[in-house]
Amino acid sequence: MESYYNSTEFMDEKRKQLFQSLEQKILSLRNEKGMWTGRLSSSALSTALAVFALCQFDKEKYRSEIDQGLSWLIANRNPDGGWGDTIRSQSNLSTTLLTWATFSIVNGEKGFQEPIQDAEIWLKRRVGSLDPEAISEAILDHYKSDQTFSVPILAMCAISGRLGEKGWKLVPQLPYHLAIFPNRLFRWLNLSVVSYAIPALIAIGLVKSQNSNKGVFRRIVRAACRKRVLNVLKAKQPDNGGFLEATPLTAFVLMSLVKANYHELEVCDKASQFLAQSIREDGSWPIDTNLSTWVSSLSLNALSSESLAKLDNKAEIKINLIEQQYKVVHPFTKIKPGGWAWTNLQGGVPDTDDTSGALIALHHLNKDEDISLDVVKNGIHWLMGMQNSDGGFPTFCKGWGKLPFDSSCPDITAHAIKSFVVWKERFDKKFQKKIDKRIKKAIAYLGKAQYRDGSFAPLWFGNELAEHHQNPVYGTSIVLYSLSDLKKAGYSGLNSMMEKAIRFLAMVQHHHGGWGADKDLPPSIEETSLALRAMAACGKTSLANRAADCLMKIIPENLDDIKATPIGLYFASLWYYEDMYPLVFACAALKELE
Repeated sequence: MESYYNSTEFMDEKRKQLFQSLEQKILSLRNEKGMWTGRLSSSALSTALAVFALCQFDKEKYRSEIDQGLSWLIANRNPDGGWGDTIRSQSNLSTTLLTWATFSIVNGEKGFQEPIQDAEIWLKRRVGSLDPEAISEAILDHYKSDQTFSVPILAMCAISGRLGEKGWKLVPQLPYHLAIFPNRLFRWLNLSVVSYAIPALIAIGLVKSQNSNKGVFRRIVRAACRKRVLNVLKAKQPDNGGFLEATPLTAFVLMSLVKANYHELEVCDKASQFLAQSIREDGSWPIDTNLSTWVSSLSLNALSSESLAKLDNKAEIKINLIEQQYKVVHPFTKIKPGGWAWTNLQGGVPDTDDTSGALIALHHLNKDEDISLDVVKNGIHWLMGMQNSDGGFPTFCKGWGKLPFDSSCPDITAHAIKSFVVWKERFDKKFQKKIDKRIKKAIAYLGKAQYRDGSFAPLWFGNELAEHHQNPVYGTSIVLYSLSDLKKAGYSGLNSMMEKAIRFLAMVQHHHGGWGADKDLPPSIEETSLALRAMAACGKTSLANRAADCLMKIIPENLDDIKATPIGLYFASLWYYEDMYPLVFACAALKELE
């Protein structure tokens, strides 16, 4: 018996040491403003697109960036000859195809023959041939009705010549002329792209239109719209030139406008400058500049109360976070003020998940720093305005809902109502009733969104090894963790939903205690941590302890050696990893277990 207690005390001490080490590591990664910048994975897809776009715009001016990017692409091929979205990702069709298209700018140059041949062999295995029609069919089939990514991919292939002389016939026409309508009407229009892709809708729609032989009347109508849609595009571009701070989106816009003979537009000049400034020292580009606000919120929410109390710059952090709340209507989505974006940079756009995270982080800071309730109320009002009629919450725009990335989703919904709950008691009874009404609608939505096996599917996270690239462990863990707060706050109708979610997580837990995206997939620090946190919050100590034991085995002793897993999703099935994720997820999990 004595040895058992000694062993237990030893394990508890090891966990405590790991937790403290994680906190210290997280705190050491703050920037000069006391916030966190994080580091997104380098992306072969972003690098290929940036190189190609800069080459189309001004090959001589950007020769250095182009050469660096090409060298990085050659150095970071997978052994099978293809490219994945990250250096830790499997080769995939979209990234390999776009990289092959980019190499069209160096056809015949020494040092590129082998990578081009290897890419062609990979594509032939995947598609069946390099026939343009086969390529177009494969891409359109992969993305189905969502043309957010499929049409830009095919457009670049057409611009590069990889689709042959008649390539533009294989590129669907995007209805760019619809961009002249007010944003509030977009939900009723069949745009075939998600809300955040309007710049691509315009630019690629224009270049396709100019390379198309449609009827005279249709050409006249669209020609009449061009000046207006270009004004819309200009209004949506931030001063730094980067649409949504995203290299892929900005590059697609630039290459399309150049091909459509709009090379002299200020939009093109600003976009090229953004791309040139976004290159990394190793010659690569990330998918987005950073997720600073998001990882700052995650970090603050992962730290213990004691560590937050000891921070010497809490007031500065509070001010920085509050200043990032939007005070005016956003030019990109035309959405009302009150929300937060994923970054503090110009290209950020307010969204539900980041607003929820910021509100929860401010609540943690509120224990030591007085937070204005007006700031919080504005944030909650903003979230309320995002709630869809089905009770769920989308990412960027309320009511679009036709495509997955604009629909309500469980993990974002659960995160939103958690932010309501933590602040609810600070408001008067009248506002509390409003919050209650919204929470009950969201609970009803979550009940309908839960699968029969008890799981929930997330939206912006997945796992490329899983069937359909889903990550039910991530989604279920996020929802269950939030529901545990609602239950403690006295909300009803949660027991059955929570029990089914717990059973699902227990069922897919590995025998050694860890979690992957599903039962048959290898465990990761991120997925194990999130499931552990949810189980600990629900009082499932035995399952949580097993997970903690696993976590201590898979986290390296030197935290600099941690390798993040590419479970993040950007655009449609574009994978990324963020170096902060394993640190903050593991820290938050062990904090909950304490």
